[in-house]
Amino acid sequence: MKITKLVHSCLLVETPERTTLFDPGVYSTVDVDGLQKLDDVIITHTHGDHFDLELIKKLVTKFPSLHITATDEIVAQLRIESIPATSAASEGIAFFEAPHEATQPYYEADPPQEIGVHYLDTLSHPGDSHSFNETKAVLALPIQAPWGSPNAAVALGLKLRPQCIIPIHDWHWSDQARAASYDEMEKAFGRQGIAFIKTVNGEPFEIDSSH
Repeated sequence: MKITKLVHSCLLVETPERTTLFDPGVYSTVDVDGLQKLDDVIITHTHGDHFDLELIKKLVTKFPSLHITATDEIVAQLRIESIPATSAASEGIAFFEAPHEATQPYYEADPPQEIGVHYLDTLSHPGDSHSFNETKAVLALPIQAPWGSPNAAVALGLKLRPQCIIPIHDWHWSDQARAASYDEMEKAFGRQGIAFIKTVNGEPFEIDSSH
């Protein structure tokens, strides 16, 4: 399994059989023209840093048979644009409970509907949640947010003990802050035998999906 982080919570996940894009939002750096294949898009919730409608339109234009899995709220938005999508799990996709964390009083609005997704029985993506209790071998872990903290993220990762952690939801940090935080998280998880991937945006890395 080859994974490329495309800023923030957007992950491009490639296997020989299937290519999937998670949470393409307004911060994402998705080279639509450069994509040679795309089978699925999975969107955990409607916030703009995870769901960019204009980007979805471009992807659907290039890949007309694209299968989009999202929440009911997003499915309804896409229906207005005549873009097919589903809130039902399909082959290789399983949902788990991962509610969006509380956003008030930082934001006025209530948190949106959200899905946590297990992908190919290997990768778990919880969207904007630290309130979940299960993971596959590889966990995409949100590590920084107005609704959470790096300390809470590390505590959750240590509790769930995946084999490997991919840091997501860190657009807010400067490069220097990100590098320093990655170093500390690598140490904290490494002491417990958990691999922490110090991702570089746009640079793919390989995950052994045979676990």
